[in-house]
Amino acid sequence: MKKNTEIAKNVRAAGSVDVKMLELLVCPLTYGSLTFDPDKEELISKRARLAYPVRDGIPIMLVSEARQLPEDG
Repeated sequence: MKKNTEIAKNVRAAGSVDVKMLELLVCPLTYGSLTFDPDKEELISKRARLAYPVRDGIPIMLVSEARQLPEDG
């Protein structure tokens, strides 16, 4: 849970997602952990290669709304 707490602190600094909510969220497709990208206002699932948007501080955790991330190399 330490990793999620560090992510949550970054999110709190960005001021866009509730810290407690972020600690509970997982990718709905893989059930894996998420990282927050404050520049793009997205929650990233590296395992699913999806970026879930955050709109008005609310994470949109729908696979149909997620942006596909490019494959590495």
